Amino acid sequence: MKIKFKKKRLYINLILGLVWLALGILNLTEDDKIRWTDYGYLVAGILYIGHYLYDLTNQYLTIESGTIRKNGLYGFGKRINLNEINWIKKFAGDYTLKTEERELKINTELIDKDSLTELNKILGELNLPPEKTPFANNVQN
Repeated sequence: MKIKFKKKRLYINLILGLVWLALGILNLTEDDKIRWTDYGYLVAGILYIGHYLYDLTNQYLTIESGTIRKNGLYGFGKRINLNEINWIKKFAGDYTLKTEERELKINTELIDKDSLTELNKILGELNLPPEKTPFANNVQN
């Protein structure tokens, strides 16, 4: 299951990429003398469009085979086993999933509304004591 980015974040990267590409092409076609810095606009545009394509295909989080993986461009992805999580901390809209050795921070402001509901459901189903999760059922009989 993929936890998706908000569409706004994806579109911003696409628009920035197209703007930088357009500036680069404009600089290359308008100037008689081409400088090496003119290629910087093209590189920035290609990087933004690459980032958009990566985020579009991989999205923010992937939950499969008992693990949750934060997909990061340039090899900065983190992975944590769901059954090893012993504490979930919620602060300022972020979730911090902690195990004995690792920590995974999830920025909920980047997550699509429907995907956030699914993530909350999955994290709420973890077998954690009520004092170690913000998803504990606080209803008392």
